[in-house]
Amino acid sequence: MTEPVKVTIKVNDNGSLRITGPVELVDAEGNPFEHKDSFSLCRCGASGNKPFCDGTHKTIGFESAPRAKKD
Repeated sequence: MTEPVKVTIKVNDNGSLRITGPVELVDAEGNPFEHKDSFSLCRCGASGNKPFCDGTHKTIGFESAPRAKKD
């Protein structure tokens, strides 16, 4: 039996959400965005290439560094 492929979403400090692994990204109507197996999504809201990150967070001073709660 094969192991399921793991998809990872990493919350980068002061930056994007980095998605690694085979995942389908669709818009509100279900239309797929073209992307590779690794891509970054905007968290700052200022990207000129939404929903993808274009690095604008670096120039606008976006700050966010959430941490997962440990049990």
